[in-house]
Amino acid sequence: MKYKNINKSFFKFLAVKCFVLSFFSQAFAEGESDFPPNYYDIVALVLLAIIVLSLLSIIYFEGKPKAEGKKKSLILSKFRQIITKSTPIEREKDILFDHSYDGIKELDSKIPPWFTWLFYITIFFSIYYMLHYHVLETGELMADEYNEEMRIAVEEKEALMESGAFVNEETVTLLTEEVALLSGKEIYDENCVACHASDGGGIVGPNITDEYWIHGGGIKNVFKVIKYGIVEKGMIAWQTQLNPNQMQEVSSYVLSFQGTTPAAPKQPEGEIWTKEETE
Repeated sequence: MKYKNINKSFFKFLAVKCFVLSFFSQAFAEGESDFPPNYYDIVALVLLAIIVLSLLSIIYFEGKPKAEGKKKSLILSKFRQIITKSTPIEREKDILFDHSYDGIKELDSKIPPWFTWLFYITIFFSIYYMLHYHVLETGELMADEYNEEMRIAVEEKEALMESGAFVNEETVTLLTEEVALLSGKEIYDENCVACHASDGGGIVGPNITDEYWIHGGGIKNVFKVIKYGIVEKGMIAWQTQLNPNQMQEVSSYVLSFQGTTPAAPKQPEGEIWTKEETE
């Protein structure tokens, strides 16, 4: 029956511990959303949690006023004795040194076991770290991890560039390489000939060989028209069927018709477009 009368304040202390642990759990969760889990970060946070909880334990038990007329919980007393090896106040005279300085006396207190084991853990960890990273070389050093992350980042950047993720109506540039224009011609022949003719003279769509443009000329305007389409004129938005690189290639090929002479050109439509400085 005596074990049922555990001090209620102990449960309050456990609540504080749970709050601290939940805080660090949240820190782990937020960290994983921003960057991959890192071995060093996890070790640092665990050690920080241990230190914080230990300090809270010391502050709580040392500063807690002793209730008069109540027996201390046997479980708590034994637990405290195990982790601190502290000497009761009534027995401090047994460990008191003979000397004193300005009235200040010194006690020959023992080092708390938790502190000693923490010291041992750091020694064991340093041995493991040396063997794992420098002797057996079974783990990557920070410099190697950095180089690997940089290599992966370069590969991801190249993949994004190949997919055209950085190409849009604001960043697109005119391509003049033969390979790009041949690729644009293939796309044009497959999708655009029915409306603009194979030589760009225009059928249902306008003539794209003259200097007249309905929605503006230049690579940015042409790319925008191809990407979003002109629904009222029957031109679909090609962004659902072509990736940004392909739209850039066909836009560049369309502009290569400028100044050529088609077999049966349509009459000019729109207005003469003057090249802007940003094009």
